[in-house]
Amino acid sequence: RVKHVWDVELTEAGWRRAGEIRVEAIKKPMVTVLTGELIRSGKWREVEFRRYNVSATPPTLYPGKKHFYLEFLEEVRDILVAMGFEEAWGPYVETEFWNFDSLFQPQDHPAREIHDSYQLKYPRFGRLPSRSLTLRVGKTHENGWKTGSKGWKYKWNPEVARRLVMRSQTTSVSVRELSVRSIPPVKVFCLSRVFRPDVLDAKHSMEFHQCDGIMGDWELNLRHLLGFFEEFCRTLGFKEVRFRPGYFPFTEPSVEVFVRHPTLGWVEVAGSGVFRPEVTLPLGAKFPVLAWGAGIGRLAMIKLGISDIRELHTRSLELLREAKA
Repeated sequence: RVKHVWDVELTEAGWRRAGEIRVEAIKKPMVTVLTGELIRSGKWREVEFRRYNVSATPPTLYPGKKHFYLEFLEEVRDILVAMGFEEAWGPYVETEFWNFDSLFQPQDHPAREIHDSYQLKYPRFGRLPSRSLTLRVGKTHENGWKTGSKGWKYKWNPEVARRLVMRSQTTSVSVRELSVRSIPPVKVFCLSRVFRPDVLDAKHSMEFHQCDGIMGDWELNLRHLLGFFEEFCRTLGFKEVRFRPGYFPFTEPSVEVFVRHPTLGWVEVAGSGVFRPEVTLPLGAKFPVLAWGAGIGRLAMIKLGISDIRELHTRSLELLREAKA
């Protein structure tokens, strides 16, 4: 077949028409991933690779993680277990016997009024422990029993002790444990919820965590208690710890524990002391028992930099994502 080549000359109108025609280059397929097959086959020459801006900010990832408050509670548990403590548990619904009477708090004590503890309407009453233990606690309230005390000088009522309340302090777990551990050494703690009537705001809540513990042995004294708190607080990250004499109904002597906050200064975080004989002897413990109770929520707020106690249980995704893991 013969090919003919023609020479043509465009007129002015032809040049205008030719300028209107866009000649588009053949587009190569766009590739976003360089594979081994592209390299081996040489097809990488026939494609166009997508350009990447290596200075662009990548998308933020939010992997699953534990709630920051639960993480803190586990840290506290791990520290106490490492210090030789055994964790104990007790019921949320408690009799007044364990919540108050066994701690030598008289039955007309203001803390037992309905405004300071949640009383159950139904069932209203629970069971008392063994008759012998109940009688020892009752006699201690009335005349001091064999403790060397004069007691509170009133007629102790077992029906009041049977009333059910929402546990207002985890110390009830400590005395429950002490009643069945009459042979030293004893070293237990309870980290759990307690319930007290209050107005919910940035500093107060009707339900919060408390950590209580006891240490019992023949040679223990107040100095051991102070040493424990210094070690415990420093392990949690609080380098400065201060103690001040205090008063608590079931310990003597009693000590308040403070840690230093960078902006708030000295903040009280715990109360402690040596259990009174009116508490230990009726339970069958004839050896010294050191007791302490810490406001775990307050410690968590200080360590985590939180100013509102409600944020410890927040459901805000923004706060949960930004919280330290």
